[in-house]
Amino acid sequence: MSESGVQTPDDHLEGWSLPAWTYDDPEFAALEVDRIFRPSWQVVCHVSDVAHVGDWHSLDYINESVIVVRGADDNLRAFTNVCRHRGSRLVDGSAGCAKKLVCPYHAWTYDLDGRLTGVPDSASYPTLDKDKAGLVPVDMEIWRGFIFVRLESGGPSVAEMMAPYEAQVAPYRFEELRALGRVTMRPRDVNWKNVGDNYSDGLHIPVAHPGLTRLFGKSYGVEAEPYVDRMWGDLVDRPSTNWSERAYQNLLPPVPHLPAANQKRWLYFKLWPSVAFDIYPDQVDFMQWLPTGPDSCVIREISYVLPDAPDYAWRREMRAARYLNWRINRQVNAEDTVLITRVQQGMASRSFSMGPLSDKEVCLKSFCRQIRNIIPEARLEQRPASGWSKK
Repeated sequence: MSESGVQTPDDHLEGWSLPAWTYDDPEFAALEVDRIFRPSWQVVCHVSDVAHVGDWHSLDYINESVIVVRGADDNLRAFTNVCRHRGSRLVDGSAGCAKKLVCPYHAWTYDLDGRLTGVPDSASYPTLDKDKAGLVPVDMEIWRGFIFVRLESGGPSVAEMMAPYEAQVAPYRFEELRALGRVTMRPRDVNWKNVGDNYSDGLHIPVAHPGLTRLFGKSYGVEAEPYVDRMWGDLVDRPSTNWSERAYQNLLPPVPHLPAANQKRWLYFKLWPSVAFDIYPDQVDFMQWLPTGPDSCVIREISYVLPDAPDYAWRREMRAARYLNWRINRQVNAEDTVLITRVQQGMASRSFSMGPLSDKEVCLKSFCRQIRNIIPEARLEQRPASGWSKK
């Protein structure tokens, strides 16, 4: 099997899901943190969220905290949110603005570029070298206005991952987006992989999402690249029987900057391993699902929109469409929560291990290849004896 997770001709597991034990095993979850999440990109915010000098935004995950801050030179930088003295967190909360970053424990002070500039009674620290005690930098990439970070280097950039779809994303003018509302955090009592499996699954749409089925008809599709899944559905002309859906269909105005084919298309991208963009004519949402334990995670999400120009005759209709979008997807999210909870509970049964995969489940097959390549023990049908990850 190649490093990119592409199947080898003799891989007999190509048609099978990951074994159930990998969805609640503490040792497997620990390896995922080290081998999957530390080297992978996670989205923090949009550049418009840290527009001014001193603005900062944080992301907490896998027992780490990362802060993105705009310096006095107008450059953005990312650091671990950790003082170099005793390891205290520097800032609290998800966002703020500061002239300096001052540790609340002993008042060690850092400039916005990460340099250690102030230590009370610094002469009493014989081993201190201020030039070597600045904040620890973290890899950062800005892709189309969105800020990504990763804790360890290696692997493709976000731009390289999204390269197959750049032309499809370009018309949506990501760089000009502004936040609509605030970041929400939704804890879920399921393994993070269950959220991702469900996100990229197309077979459950006509079964478990009647609203999306009314909106899309039979147009929902899925496809997989090595590091990105794409899903899409086109709104049908037939009026929905549901009030919110019918009103959305009627009120959604033409969007001048989008091609004709995108005017009524809902487009979804999932980036390896757990970041997604839901792209609608009226708004763009990002969401990510981050592990908080072997059988728990948190879903982090926020919506972004293009600022309404004063001369846009459709701005009132667009605001209504965004509200209706929220109502529709609130129901979809509720349905998905039930689904992933049922799967997590069912996986606890000793009667279940691996499940056969349809040829249409191309995204799930791609994900399984990646996981098995990174953690070969995922090829084992049954849970190995405790301590297996140390051998």
